[in-house]
Amino acid sequence: MIWDIFFAPFAEFGFMRRALLGCIAISIGATPVGVFLMLRRMSLTGDAMAHAILPGAAIGYLIAGLSLGAMTIGGLIAGMAVALLSGFVTRITALREDASLAAFYLISLALGVLIVSTRGSNVDLMHVLLGAVLALDDAALILLCSITSLSVLILAALFRPLVLECADPQFLRSVSGLSAMTHLTFLALVVLNLVGGFHALGTLMAVGIMILPAAAARFWSESIGGMIAAAIITAILSSYSGFLLSYYFSLPSGPAIILVTGVFYALSIIIGPVGGLIAITFIRPRIET
Repeated sequence: MIWDIFFAPFAEFGFMRRALLGCIAISIGATPVGVFLMLRRMSLTGDAMAHAILPGAAIGYLIAGLSLGAMTIGGLIAGMAVALLSGFVTRITALREDASLAAFYLISLALGVLIVSTRGSNVDLMHVLLGAVLALDDAALILLCSITSLSVLILAALFRPLVLECADPQFLRSVSGLSAMTHLTFLALVVLNLVGGFHALGTLMAVGIMILPAAAARFWSESIGGMIAAAIITAILSSYSGFLLSYYFSLPSGPAIILVTGVFYALSIIIGPVGGLIAITFIRPRIET
């Protein structure tokens, strides 16, 4: 009975196994990036950059259709262009970075939807916006696993500068010339993982698998390593549960995964031992007395 409910869909259908593997790869690569976004108070930056990749992916779609390579290259170029342009505008004008990113994000979203709507069908538009995780093929899996491997290696190499930049960016600038390079490399990692998530979950949902597990993990650990581990576990469990809900109740897989992640986030707010409602209400007063 347990096998039939929880494991049979993945044992019987190859597309379910590929979809789950793709989401596991995204979980391992994207959620640590999401943890650092959260710690740097840049969560909304991730959302803005997720929409910023849309025009590039749309142009790749115009040139080569639903081509993995064309849409990936287009998304990377568009995402990095928006990140650099928003930073440039912030430095030469009085506009804050969050407002600059919001402006570029709105323009990018409108332009991308317009391009796809003009030259494609409603099915293509939904594919771009919401993804088609159950349609992942071997080439897409290789791309997602490659992005994850590269992300893990870069995060391992830049772990200490990233932690320092989260804790005290002014100190890092004063003692090392790595600050600017670390920031730009980190933004490139954000864009790279959002492009990977875009192929599975679409533009609208890609940032969810990056930010929501990181936000939930904040209630389970005080250390960065612990938060990264908790975020990865949350993302994988959410992906697995979302696929089961999608299979049994005929729901779209991407939104189901993100909604399950939202449930984990809500539960973390309530029962999380680090700043959760129960911990604040019942545990801390006893310690203080």
